[in-house]
Amino acid sequence: MEQRKVLIASGNLLQAHTWKGMLEASGIEVELRGEALMGGVGELPVDAQSVQLWVFSGQAEQAQLALAALDVEQPQWQCVQCHEFNHASFELCWQCSAERSESHNG
Repeated sequence: MEQRKVLIASGNLLQAHTWKGMLEASGIEVELRGEALMGGVGELPVDAQSVQLWVFSGQAEQAQLALAALDVEQPQWQCVQCHEFNHASFELCWQCSAERSESHNG
């Protein structure tokens, strides 16, 4: 079975559904995770409140290109060690140099 990969994580459920629909219209299979946790806003830790779009690893590059073609601005990600927010293009936290964690961020 092919592995899935986090394509993007966002706190905006409407935006995540919009991206999901656009990617599916391009023939990319997308799984939306974390949608049920949005009801816990204010009760759950911030890092547990993100909505994530997951795609098959083999379609990840195609999905990234599709989002880039749509001029989709990728959201920042939060470091799991120091909780600093980082630009989407950074692979390491600018403050503590920790690697980007795909388990909580996109």
